[in-house]
Amino acid sequence: MTDFQEFVSKSMLWAEGLAAVVSLLYYNRVKNQYWIFFIFYLVFIFLGEAYGRWGKFPYFSKSYYYNYFLMPIQFIFFYWLYAAKSLGKPKLFFILSVLYLLSFIPNELYFSGSKIVFAFNYTFGCLILMLLVVMEYYKQINSQDILNFSKNRMFYINLGVTLSYIGTLPFMALFSVLINYMEIWNIYFSYFLISGVVMYLLFASSFIWGKQNS
Repeated sequence: MTDFQEFVSKSMLWAEGLAAVVSLLYYNRVKNQYWIFFIFYLVFIFLGEAYGRWGKFPYFSKSYYYNYFLMPIQFIFFYWLYAAKSLGKPKLFFILSVLYLLSFIPNELYFSGSKIVFAFNYTFGCLILMLLVVMEYYKQINSQDILNFSKNRMFYINLGVTLSYIGTLPFMALFSVLINYMEIWNIYFSYFLISGVVMYLLFASSFIWGKQNS
């Protein structure tokens, strides 16, 4: 990594920590709402990413830690938040989660290997998430409360997910190809890091400015 990328990479971890701390400050306001699980998620991700950066992996590789544990939790949590809660479609959540988990089968059969990120698995997970993001945008646009979008907690979350997960989808899908074109790879990798920082700042903002009570 370049010096700039190393700086932004460290900044993303601290942005995750900031989002976790800010969310904890709002614990009492949301403790009786499903948003409390978003707090747990942010704290968990910060601790998980901190372990990924500084922890030791004596029994399994770091790639296994991310691909089989940390990343699936992220995807399934967002499927739950979008489908089951925001869109009110719990059956859709279960269907999409099962489809995502089933994507590990072709990934193991045809795309597995010594990789930091399983491109097929990540791409499939992001495509599912992109479907939910579009559905959420449609819901927000057609809401009678659209003029007060800045008070909608999901507005900030959806924007953050769009910039990070959806915005970096081509980078992750073509990771092994772009590595042969380092100039393009470095540009997109820098965007990947910056968008991660912005996403967690938006997650923190969702608690500060989002006034959604349900």
